[in-house]
Amino acid sequence: MRSLLFVPGDSPKKQQKGLDCGADALILDLEDSVALDGKPQAREITRAFLEATRPLPKRPLLIVRINALTTGMSDADLDAIMPGAPDAIMLPKSEGGTDVGHLAAKIAVREAEADLPDGTTRILPIGTETGKAIFGLGSYSRSSHRLMALTWGAEDLSADLGAETNRLEDGSYADPYRLARALTLFAATAAQVDAIDTVFTNFRDDASFRAECLASRRDGFTGKMAIHPAQVPVINEIFAPSPAALAKAEQIIALFEANPSAGVIGLDGEMLDRPHLIKAQRLVARARKLAE
Repeated sequence: MRSLLFVPGDSPKKQQKGLDCGADALILDLEDSVALDGKPQAREITRAFLEATRPLPKRPLLIVRINALTTGMSDADLDAIMPGAPDAIMLPKSEGGTDVGHLAAKIAVREAEADLPDGTTRILPIGTETGKAIFGLGSYSRSSHRLMALTWGAEDLSADLGAETNRLEDGSYADPYRLARALTLFAATAAQVDAIDTVFTNFRDDASFRAECLASRRDGFTGKMAIHPAQVPVINEIFAPSPAALAKAEQIIALFEANPSAGVIGLDGEMLDRPHLIKAQRLVARARKLAE
């Protein structure tokens, strides 16, 4: 996944618009974008959208962000939307692998009740929305076979910390959020899942958004969440492997296959070893997955 677009769970119009924008995944939101008294209606709208969209031959992944496990609303969310067979559930305010395990058990029961294949509904936690959650990032490894990726959030974290802002005057993140971002990368790597970068909230600042996407790709994130359809094409462009990078990766793989006993190979005057092979294999695998 490169682009994951948030759309409110209570807006059929925005859901349809999101469907047509080219995002790899839609995050149908039952949490922050829906007022408390609108939750029941949002669940029904989201389920109807899932049922109408699932059969389409070409569609994005359908992910539902439920309310946090501590709110007392997550069970009602799951009861309403699981019959619609979402591809994944996004878990906000996750504080570690134990939360993922709890959610996995809830999903398993509802898969059985809805006659869905066991284990097909994946889980995408937001792993940094509370101070406590930072200390649980290392526990996602082996938490559940349903874990599909890991992402992070700065907005709720700054509220939990009581911070005045999460960004500095130049637009870069302040130190606590840079740390949360980096630890998310390490945690995703430890769990052997993709790391997805958080949203960029100023959707009118195209230059800064593009710069942040480039930095995310540079550091190892494989995709980024979006809050506006206009952000999706930029994310798709930046996180798609370039033809030049893909060609070089395929050259590296071919050279190592031709020289299986070699620890180091030379390509265009550069010495390459096994870490370069692993990076090349990951890039090619990601390109193939995007082409499916």
